[in-house]
Amino acid sequence: MINAHTGPQPADFADVRATNLAVVLRFVRENAPCSRADIAASTGLNKATVSSLVADLIDRRLLRETGLTENRVGRPATMLVLDGSPYAAIGIEVNVDHLTAVAIDLAGTELLSWRRSFPGAAATPGQTVAAVAALARRVLNRMAKEARQVLGLTVAVPGLVDVNGSVGIAPNLGWRDVDLSGDLAKALRDPGFPVLVDNDANLAALAEHRFGPHGGVADLVYLTGEVGVGAGVILDGRLRRGGRGFAGEIGHIQVDPAGAQCRCGRRGCLEAVAGMAAVLHDTAPDATPAELEPEIEDIVRLARGADPSVLGTLAGIGGELGKGVAVIANMLNPEVVVLGGYYVALAPWVLPAAQAEFARRSVAPDGGGTRLVASTLGYRAAALGAAARLLDSIDSGRLPAAQT
Repeated sequence: MINAHTGPQPADFADVRATNLAVVLRFVRENAPCSRADIAASTGLNKATVSSLVADLIDRRLLRETGLTENRVGRPATMLVLDGSPYAAIGIEVNVDHLTAVAIDLAGTELLSWRRSFPGAAATPGQTVAAVAALARRVLNRMAKEARQVLGLTVAVPGLVDVNGSVGIAPNLGWRDVDLSGDLAKALRDPGFPVLVDNDANLAALAEHRFGPHGGVADLVYLTGEVGVGAGVILDGRLRRGGRGFAGEIGHIQVDPAGAQCRCGRRGCLEAVAGMAAVLHDTAPDATPAELEPEIEDIVRLARGADPSVLGTLAGIGGELGKGVAVIANMLNPEVVVLGGYYVALAPWVLPAAQAEFARRSVAPDGGGTRLVASTLGYRAAALGAAARLLDSIDSGRLPAAQT
């Protein structure tokens, strides 16, 4: 409780300053290059406060000055842009057939992007932790050579992840109740930075919202296109995780009661009738997750050659996918639904049928304005979003200490 005579305690002032630092940093991220006067006019902070905050952010190497601009009324102003060059955020995606690592700086510039084959579907949780830790150490060594301070590591997983970073269930990995965040922190010997875990679709949606061509869109849904089908949901510009972090499992909505059996044990789930197993049902029904990528490449080659059987299969997949998109559109009315993963390679043949079925099943005219598009971020979307989650924490006020 605040004492009426003594006013706020120092901790309160520190909280207000941290919030204001984040306000200034976000403004520069969105409007750079800009001046101190621009920041004051747009945020409502007074000029003296802005000058103090900017000096602090420059000391932390989060902002830098770029010189003067004459292109304004009155005296020339010193312009500001993001710096963040001494920092790195790391994201790693765990999937059934690969690991992907991405590192970015504070401005979102990609510092590295590595993709490695890994039998995630056949590996035990312990083996996966060891593999992720080994990959993370390689990235950390690269960042150390570049004299970058690591802000944290976020790992993307295709499963239900609670707010503490524990994976409740990941059917396509065969996991139940895995404390991935805690196990990774131990494997990395308590590295001194946050080790976070989140659902892959959530993180891919963050990547699309921050780095994709639909960054200005407030309502966006991302659909993964791997062995499983999950959804990351952004509404009013914010990622929606649900009460316990389990939102977005559209892959297990039943769209065809007579359809194929799903890995979850039910029949006719969206991922069972429109996931990659359904795509390969006729050409490679016994393909293992490790063989998924080359088999999908074969499907693309056959589709380009106008193979009638493959074209029919992909049109059918598109129709089933359109049913799922209609559920999303009717319930959430997003501005855009983005197809990711292997759907991107298959988009020329899947999208037309999906768009037609989605429009047919949508209650609102013209699908309520929802657009269905393919991702431009490729296979690294979830790992990129994992790194971006750490940038979001910086934007929320959890800033690194001043550089010495």
